[in-house]
Amino acid sequence: MITGPLRSRIDKLWEEFWTGGITNPLTVIEQISFLMFARLLDMRESTEEKRWNRTNKGQPFPGSFFAATDQGQKIRWSNFRHLGGEAMLPLVRDKVFPHFRTLGAVGGVAKGEPKNTFAEYMKDAQLMIQKPSLLVSAVNMIDELPLGQGDTKGDLYEYLLSKLTTAGINGQFRTPRHIINLMVDLMEPEPTWVIGDPACGTGGFLVSVMEHLRKKYTSKEGRLVEHSNGEQITTYTGDLLEPYRKHIQSGMFHGFDFDVTMLRIAAMNLMLHGVDTPDIHYQDTLSNNFPERFPRYASDCFDLILANPPFKGSLDEQDVHSSLTGKVKTKKTELLFLMLMLRMLKLGGRCAVIVPDGVLFGSSNAHVAARRLIVEEHQLEAVVKLPAGVFKPYAGVSTAILIFTKGGQTTDVWFCDVQADGYSLDDKRDPIEANDLPDVRARWSKRKPKKDTDRTAKAFFVPKAEIAENKYDLSLNRYKEIVHEEVQYDPPKTILKRLKKLETEIMQDLDELEQMLG
Repeated sequence: MITGPLRSRIDKLWEEFWTGGITNPLTVIEQISFLMFARLLDMRESTEEKRWNRTNKGQPFPGSFFAATDQGQKIRWSNFRHLGGEAMLPLVRDKVFPHFRTLGAVGGVAKGEPKNTFAEYMKDAQLMIQKPSLLVSAVNMIDELPLGQGDTKGDLYEYLLSKLTTAGINGQFRTPRHIINLMVDLMEPEPTWVIGDPACGTGGFLVSVMEHLRKKYTSKEGRLVEHSNGEQITTYTGDLLEPYRKHIQSGMFHGFDFDVTMLRIAAMNLMLHGVDTPDIHYQDTLSNNFPERFPRYASDCFDLILANPPFKGSLDEQDVHSSLTGKVKTKKTELLFLMLMLRMLKLGGRCAVIVPDGVLFGSSNAHVAARRLIVEEHQLEAVVKLPAGVFKPYAGVSTAILIFTKGGQTTDVWFCDVQADGYSLDDKRDPIEANDLPDVRARWSKRKPKKDTDRTAKAFFVPKAEIAENKYDLSLNRYKEIVHEEVQYDPPKTILKRLKKLETEIMQDLDELEQMLG
């Protein structure tokens, strides 16, 4: 949670970019990310220097991120932030940004750290700011932001991402944070798992897992409570995660995207939420070269996959890896991603994925085959129907969350009908009182061993045999029973008498009006 004054500072920074001629929301966030990265890098360099001086007294610090030379020191945030616009702009454009692109290529930014993806997500990074005054203004504002505070800087970045109010290309749009959090809560990730998102976008699912773990693995003593503007703010330090720290930092989170801008934002998002070396890669995971380029991740790798892949229609069959079309002959991306996730999961690994309604009831051979595969050869656990307006203003598409496990056996499938998510279902998406999400969490946690078969309830189980009989149709309305309340009407003669009486009264009123007019 960020406070009002901090929110105002972000709004002001946003306005500075717009008035400076940079109006694309993704570009604004990308440019702010680069500058935040420059400051964070300098902060970490200072930390490394202090650590060096404690153990190597009298010896000059060689530099972890910046060469210990005059030229190397000039490109540090703490040095160039004091410059005027005419001197700062060429330095940042011609020295700082090229330096960013070399960091990952040398195999890590600090001694002993694993090879990171800095070079990959900074590839082709360019300073889009052309006005010296805008750069100075942006640098000064970012210098005032509390980037040293773990929770605050993460929330700060989430607030920035909330300003993405236009849909991206190829069917991409941001998944609402409360829907992401619901999916993470239902899956209950553990700190030993390997977690992936084959179409990670801005990294929202991976970040939510980190926040979930931090909250779950914080001792009572590790909770930091403070009050700001009359609100109680609790910071979860995640102190109980210490035994898993190395795995969390370099082995737990893996994301892929074919949009370079999204890639950069996702990497920065994870870094600002405490994952120092995010494993984020530029890759179309449906393509032919994915298994060859990333054999470790292409199959039998993940304990958990969380995703909202793009629904962009059809792909050229020649571009898709043959392992995805072997059992389900299709060009539809939403079906191909399901096949991909099954391939990427370990045996026993689980997946929660958002799919368009067409996946649930589509009658084509490919749609039926995909559903049959999940129900018959794996374990379909749940279908959670989401309201049609949940992705507005990006799109009005109807969607659902599929939850399944690779391997296992489907016996009964849990269907849940979410009719309200706490926000109006129009383009404004204003907060409202109606919210089924807490009830979904409660019902999910109590679903076993009880088998609720009341088809009029918001959640109920459907046997596998019945689903198979219906050509593996997974639409909730196929199985939900609607209770029609019988309405009692008065007898026709009584209604007719009332109508005659009403007509008489109307005529009397008209006569009185006519007399008044003379």
